[in-house]
Amino acid sequence: MRRLWLVALVTAILAIPRPAAAETVRWDRPGPFAVVSEALDATHTVFRPADLGGAPHPVIVWGNGTGAVPAVYAPLLRHLASYGFVVAAADTPFSGTGKEMLDGARTLAAENARPGSRYFGRIDTAHVGATGHSQGGGGAIAAGADRLVTTTVPIEPGPLGSVPALHGPVFFLGGEFDAIVPPPLLVIPRYQAASHVPAVYGELAGATHFTPAGDGGGFRGAITAWFRYWLAGDALARGVFFGPGCTLCADPAWSKVLRNAEALGV
Repeated sequence: MRRLWLVALVTAILAIPRPAAAETVRWDRPGPFAVVSEALDATHTVFRPADLGGAPHPVIVWGNGTGAVPAVYAPLLRHLASYGFVVAAADTPFSGTGKEMLDGARTLAAENARPGSRYFGRIDTAHVGATGHSQGGGGAIAAGADRLVTTTVPIEPGPLGSVPALHGPVFFLGGEFDAIVPPPLLVIPRYQAASHVPAVYGELAGATHFTPAGDGGGFRGAITAWFRYWLAGDALARGVFFGPGCTLCADPAWSKVLRNAEALGV
């Protein structure tokens, strides 16, 4: 009888649902939203959830690398949209000033306030992220100085933009074998200059300067998790970067991960 009671107890305990842990979420896999892309205006392409219902959607503004257009990064931008973000990509190969990126966010904010717009009341204008690759990474830093932007993810960034002007958390990304923007010379020093805000540096093992093109390669999951935490308040994404269990820090896919004092306090 005692043995039967123990078996029943163990069976009941095993049947209790467990909350998903951060390390079990595969942020590099597609999110739950079907995605469409379309012209936002004459100078921006938007990638967004096909169904804009539910809670208002945070915004991500994107800047291309020199000579590139949003189509070069479309799989990555569609991936971000699949997690509920409205992504406004500047239709220019020269987005280093950040202005072109900010214009996309401002257009969405205007559409959010315009009755009759498909975006009317559907945009979370209080949560805007800026990201981009190469020249667009520098543009993301430039855009991040604007109070409109909540958080910034420069990917192998060019030398544009002022890191001390950033006012929100920043996730710098470098490629281990990037010969165009070498991390020790051009990315890590910029991370070190961000001591006034929570800053994380991630260096993807084996990555070159062209790894972020297409679907973002090994950068994709970390970028998604960062925005899910800072723009959508997704608690499952916090442990990727913060706390003693930082999963990015222990992931062999990353050759180097650094967190400043502000990030250690998150």
